[in-house]
Amino acid sequence: MPQTPATAPNNRISDEPRRSAGRLTGIWIALVSSAVFGLSGSFAKALMEAGWSPAAAVTLRMAGAALVLAVPAILAMRGRWVLLRTNWVPILLFGLFGVAACQLFYFLAVQRLDVGVALMLEYLAPVLIVLVLWVRHQKRPRIPTILGTLLALVGLMAVLDITGATSIDPIGVLWGLGAAMGLTVYFFVSARVDGALPPIMLSAGGLSVGSLLMVLVGALGIVPMEMTFTEVDLAGFRTQWWVALGGMILLSTVIAYVTGIMAARALGSKVASFISLTEVLFAVIWAWLLLGELPGMIQLLGGLLIVGGVVLVRIDELRQPVGR
Repeated sequence: MPQTPATAPNNRISDEPRRSAGRLTGIWIALVSSAVFGLSGSFAKALMEAGWSPAAAVTLRMAGAALVLAVPAILAMRGRWVLLRTNWVPILLFGLFGVAACQLFYFLAVQRLDVGVALMLEYLAPVLIVLVLWVRHQKRPRIPTILGTLLALVGLMAVLDITGATSIDPIGVLWGLGAAMGLTVYFFVSARVDGALPPIMLSAGGLSVGSLLMVLVGALGIVPMEMTFTEVDLAGFRTQWWVALGGMILLSTVIAYVTGIMAARALGSKVASFISLTEVLFAVIWAWLLLGELPGMIQLLGGLLIVGGVVLVRIDELRQPVGR
């Protein structure tokens, strides 16, 4: 039945609870994604302390996750294979920049900078997203977004507990900014790809592309590929290397990437990227629970600042017109 002036407002009102529920679900999914992403540090630390190179751990992480997702992705694509032809560019961009380049550039930055500084540079991605949206839409960010950006970055610095003088290598800074650009592409592609393409297919395709690129980079000798197959220390216990690798693949990659894409589609790239800042807070919590590294008061305060920044950006997003 055609909409009349009398029925249209009622339909919009009836749709509002559904949209609100969808936003709330998106926030919870984003937090789950950040939580399992934050586990990767503990798993990777166990492997690298046993002699694994970062590049080797990243490559097997992506390749293993791609294999796990292969069958579910194929089943999800039944009768919809035409979507690969219309979405091959986003899948390629996701794999090259959002997966492989982001992680590779981050580890190259770590070679020249402190880990905290390199991670701080990578998580400039939310700021880059705000700037890109500003340029594209010719519209200056509103006050809540600006304040949320500053608050979240200050909180991130506190969680990382970057204090004292730090030597800065210009080349390392460039690699860190490259990682931030890769993370920016990750959020934009996750949010803007054709909604008909199943998130699990985007994850599997991107991880496959990323792992192939890392294999090529390793074969060319750009980064070392070193692996050991001995027991590792994890959560205070001696266990097999494949336990740590399996946890990194299944929890910190398969579940993390699929839920991350779902969250970006539900919330948009800007809000999803700011919520992803909580990954650092979750990483601190996991290190406390699994490694006995009790966070200090400055880190707890930083976590509160991150949450405050996310809330400000979220409020600003909800005030934007629908369909922006």
